[in-house]
Amino acid sequence: MIATLVVLRYQLPHAALAVFYGVDRSTITRAVHEIRPLLARRGFAVPGEAGLRLHTLADVFAYADAKGVEIRLDGTEVRVRRPKAGLPGRRVFVSGKMRQNTKKATVITDEKGRTLWTGAIRPGRMHDQTAVNTEGISNLFKQYPKVKAKADAG
Repeated sequence: MIATLVVLRYQLPHAALAVFYGVDRSTITRAVHEIRPLLARRGFAVPGEAGLRLHTLADVFAYADAKGVEIRLDGTEVRVRRPKAGLPGRRVFVSGKMRQNTKKATVITDEKGRTLWTGAIRPGRMHDQTAVNTEGISNLFKQYPKVKAKADAG
């Protein structure tokens, strides 16, 4: 569980954590893949709001609307191993920005940088704006017009 939290918070490579814990890289990878869905089901705890957990993207927007929180919206890329040759869709992982094989997640934080929500992991080739539309974030801005957000030009 701790290894998963370190990966989620600091984006350390699984191989580095494997050296730190004295295990094989695949052990860390398996642990992350098992624990991450459990954490997602539990939801994101809101700092300073005891007992409040945000489970869905709509929960994040409702919270931001009710409390006047200005959210930060950005996509983050993590390098991954190149998929095996001959697999369909192999090229979708090549990021135009990083020029490497990556996966991308959309992240929403509050103004202090505390994570309120992390979206689905998508192939690295997907543009941030496409991910925003796919996740339904653009529709939620229409439903909650008072919610203010900062985002980069991407």
